[in-house]
Amino acid sequence: MEIQNLSKYSNAEKIILAEQLWDSISKKDMEISDELKKELDIRLQNLEEGRSELFTWDEVKKYLKSIR
Repeated sequence: MEIQNLSKYSNAEKIILAEQLWDSISKKDMEISDELKKELDIRLQNLEEGRSELFTWDEVKKYLKSIR
């Protein structure tokens, strides 16, 4: 697959193209393991029950810089 020069397109056109690409992927063709499904369900349940610690993107970047 060859990607054409995208710089000639506006940001709005690029977003529309990305949406069309995403929508073209069949959900039934995307496979995840039962183990991963279980982990995602656990994380979603923890989030819904307020048992997850959430961080802002700035907090994440600051942390990553501090461990380098």
